[in-house]
Amino acid sequence: MAHISSGVEYGLHCLLFLVSEAGTGREASVRDLAELQGVPADFLAKIFTKLAKAGLVAATEGVKGGFMLARPASKISVLDVVRAIDGERALFECREIRARCAVFDGAPPAWAISGTCGVHAVMLDAQQRMEQALAEQSLQDLVERVGRKSPASFETKVVNWLGERAGKRTAKA
Repeated sequence: MAHISSGVEYGLHCLLFLVSEAGTGREASVRDLAELQGVPADFLAKIFTKLAKAGLVAATEGVKGGFMLARPASKISVLDVVRAIDGERALFECREIRARCAVFDGAPPAWAISGTCGVHAVMLDAQQRMEQALAEQSLQDLVERVGRKSPASFETKVVNWLGERAGKRTAKA
């Protein structure tokens, strides 16, 4: 089982489309982002509700409305997104099995159970390192990484695609 949910993956990929390579924001509806990414719209709506509650995105008004980033992409860390969507989860839950060793006959000695469990200590260190790595990567960093990989025409295609969808909603209103 993955520690970080598919909701985080969906959220991050969709948030990337709210940022241009120049770092300026754009808005898009959840339905359009879901269709663009091929993810379930109802599930993505729940994700964006969590992102809004965490202050990472803001709802926009009107027929063309949807969501936009609530602050610059450079000020939103990947850890912010993970915590907004998945909450603060421990990587590991220590069950203190060190106290259950059969040779202790139900009465573990103090040396066996004092201090932090050695296994738990390793897992706590791993969690701290993971969170630090995620905190050091911003949404803007991800946009730049994708921008280096994608052809120059990709952003234009996305902007046009989203614009066509928004335009259709305006025409229906």
